[in-house]
Amino acid sequence: MKKIILSVAAILAFGFANAQDQKKEVASGQTSEGKWLIEANTGFGGGTFAHTANTGIGFTSDDGVTDWSVGGEAGYFVVKDLAIKAGLGYSSFSDGDITAFSYKIGAKYYINSIVPIQLDLTGASWKDAPENPLWVGLQGGYAVFLGDNVSIEPGLRYDFSLNDNFNDKGVFEVRVGFALHF
Repeated sequence: MKKIILSVAAILAFGFANAQDQKKEVASGQTSEGKWLIEANTGFGGGTFAHTANTGIGFTSDDGVTDWSVGGEAGYFVVKDLAIKAGLGYSSFSDGDITAFSYKIGAKYYINSIVPIQLDLTGASWKDAPENPLWVGLQGGYAVFLGDNVSIEPGLRYDFSLNDNFNDKGVFEVRVGFALHF
């Protein structure tokens, strides 16, 4: 795990160092005031789906038990480089025995229109659960713009649980996000 963290950190540092070389005109158009952002994320690490409140895309199968998740996020750039975001997701655990509806609200800021940093609150609603999970998340990465409307955003994410009844207080993930900009 330590090698993965160091490798991802090195990639992010290299990307940040070369951010100035990329044409700012191309990147700044996607993060201009009044633009929309629609994205889906995948996560690696931290358990089945990292945690039980998920607005991304995931699938695992182990010993005949299949867990999956589907969701997405949308944001609106209120000023240049700053988007206010919301997300929804649905997860099925243990072959449908447990399901969760997830939500997320937060803000995403693009440093130099190319290095996204996100702070958010993520929660889930489980049927008949005595307590529903709630997380504060911090995410950072690097946006690779593939044209006027598409970006790929690899990055790192850390979620901190706000609940006492969940044993995984902090969850670390490596993420790859896919975003559409309008």
